[in-house]
Amino acid sequence: MIARGLLIAAPRSGSGKTTITLGLQRALVRRGLTVRGLKCGPDYIDPAFHAAATGAASANLDSYAMSDGLLGHIAGEAADGADIVIAEGSMGLFDAVPGAAGHTGASADIAALLGWPVVLVIDVSGQAQSAAAVALGCKVYDPRIRVAGVILNKVASARHERLVRQGMELIGLPVLGALPREASLILPERHLGLVQAGETADLHARLDALAEAVSAAVDLEAVIAAAGETRLPSTETATPPLPPPGRRIAIARDAAFSFVYPHVEAGWRAAGAEIVPFSPLRDEPPPEDCDACWLPGGYPELHAGTLAAAGRFLGGLRRFAETRPVHGECGGYMVLGRKLTDADGVTHAMAGLLSVETSFAKRKMNLGYRRAVLEADGRLGPAGTALTGHEFHYASIVTQGEDRPFATVRDPHGSPPAVAGSRRGLVTGSFFHAIATAESA
Repeated sequence: MIARGLLIAAPRSGSGKTTITLGLQRALVRRGLTVRGLKCGPDYIDPAFHAAATGAASANLDSYAMSDGLLGHIAGEAADGADIVIAEGSMGLFDAVPGAAGHTGASADIAALLGWPVVLVIDVSGQAQSAAAVALGCKVYDPRIRVAGVILNKVASARHERLVRQGMELIGLPVLGALPREASLILPERHLGLVQAGETADLHARLDALAEAVSAAVDLEAVIAAAGETRLPSTETATPPLPPPGRRIAIARDAAFSFVYPHVEAGWRAAGAEIVPFSPLRDEPPPEDCDACWLPGGYPELHAGTLAAAGRFLGGLRRFAETRPVHGECGGYMVLGRKLTDADGVTHAMAGLLSVETSFAKRKMNLGYRRAVLEADGRLGPAGTALTGHEFHYASIVTQGEDRPFATVRDPHGSPPAVAGSRRGLVTGSFFHAIATAESA
C-alpha cells in the first residue's frame, strides 16, 4: 500500500508550520494511523522531530540537490505501508534558487512532483480578510500544485477568526482549522534552528501538548480527506546518493556531531557499508576496526572545551588518520583544524589534522546551496566529481593555513567559483554538507 500524502507549507518562514506539522503528525498517530513525516529542503533538525512525533523514520526531499529518481525512492519508502505522509515544507512555499524546472529547491517542486495537495499554514496575526489575498496568491501562483485548504495560526479571538474565515470563503479555500495564540506551543531554538529533538526537555510531553492543541482546533478528518494520491517518479537508484567512504565507517554521534542526512546513511547501508557510532564528547576514539571516519556537522562550538580536553578522542583520531581516511563536514571540519574559538572568545586546541583555524566569536551567517567539484581523488569520488549540497554556519575561518583545497564550489546565483575546505594526507574537510553526487541530481 502506498500512502496518500500532504504537504504542510506556508507563504513565509515563521508561520508556525513546524509546530503544526508535528501536532498533526502526533494527533494522527494517537488516532491509530501509521504516519510518516518528510522534510523539504536541507534541514537536519526537523526530521528528528518528525521521527519522535510519528515513531517512524523521517528523511529529506530536496528538489535542488536530488534527482527525480532519488526523490521518488525516498518518498516511496516513506509511503510504503503507511496510512498517510505528512511532509513539511521549508521557508515560503515558492521560495527557490535558480535551477532547472522542478529542481529549484522550492517546496512547491515536491508537491508538484509527488502529486501531494498543499495545506497552507497562515499566520493571521495583524490581519483579517487580507490573509485571504495572500492565500489566493498561493492558490493561483503555480498551476502545477493544488492548495487544498488553510490552517490559521495565531488567531486572536473568535471575532478575528470569523473575519478571516469570511475572506477565505470569498476565494473558495476551506479553513481546516484555527489555532489561537499560545506561547507554550513554541519549541526552544538556538542559532541553527530548533534545539535538537534529543536535547529538548520533555519532548514527548511537548509533542502530546501539540497534538492536543491541534486536535482541538483542526478538523482532522478534513485533513485526512485532503491528502492526495502519491505519484512516484522513477525510483532507479543504482548508486547511493553519496559513495560510502569505507566498508565500516566510524561516525561521530552525540550532541556535538549530529548532522547526518538519513538518506545518506541509508544509501551507505544499502551499498553494504556498516556504520559504527562513537562519541567524542564521551572521549571515545574512532573504533580501530573501522576503515574510514566521518565527523558530521553539529555544535562543536558549544562543546569546544570538552572536545579540547578529550585526550583519548583526539589521540585516537590522529592515529586513525595516519592510515585511514577521515572527513569532516562543517562542525567536523572545525574540529579537524588547529584551533576553534568559542562564543566567549576563548580559543581551544583541536585535532590539528588540518591547518584551518575557525572562530564562533564573530558570527556571520553563511547559508545556501552549493555545487562542489572535488579537487583530488578521495573516498567521495575521483577528482572532478561534482557534489550537490549546502552550507549553513555562523563560524568563520580565521586562518586557512597551508593545506590544499578540498573542492571548488559555486552557488546557484552565478557567483564566481571559490576554493573551499582543506585536505592533507588522508584527511579532508569543509563547511560544505554533501547531499548527493551531481550525477544523481
